[in-house]
Amino acid sequence: MTMTISRPIVYVAAAAAFVALLVIARPVINPAAVPARQSSNTAAGTTGPLPDVPVVDLNLDRLKTTGRALGESERDPFRFRPKAPPPVQRVQQPPPVFVPQEPAGPPPIPQIPLRVYGTGLVGGKWIAAFRDERGNVFSGKEGDVLEGRYRLLRVGRDSIDIEYIDGRGRQTLRVTGQ
Repeated sequence: MTMTISRPIVYVAAAAAFVALLVIARPVINPAAVPARQSSNTAAGTTGPLPDVPVVDLNLDRLKTTGRALGESERDPFRFRPKAPPPVQRVQQPPPVFVPQEPAGPPPIPQIPLRVYGTGLVGGKWIAAFRDERGNVFSGKEGDVLEGRYRLLRVGRDSIDIEYIDGRGRQTLRVTGQ
């Protein structure tokens, strides 16, 4: 496998190498062009006697103690005080007991798990198309039974009335267009 390199890249690499070579070789070609390094310590470069610094009075006599005795203390760490009386115990009321309320009536009827795909007018009767959670597709007209569990009561342009076949719950499904 051969590797091809474009010409502009080669030109840029050659120019960069040439500039690097000039920067490195500059001190050898023209030593006067490079400034001489100066020391950052200006005092080290000077010679001669050091300046005379006056000695400051330190007041060493102030460090000596006067020998005064300490005064009598009011606090005695070995004297015991009587114990504080125990705190008054409050009578706590028992927490309220949660009693769940009994549900009034039968449990709610589960939602019918069908989605409306759409409706259409065929032969003068409205037909509706449905899809369940598993992806199965059903179609039917008024009075038809779907999946052996649901009965179509009314099929219209915007909504469908459907109920469980045993009559325990009725639901209106809207045609949403999704």
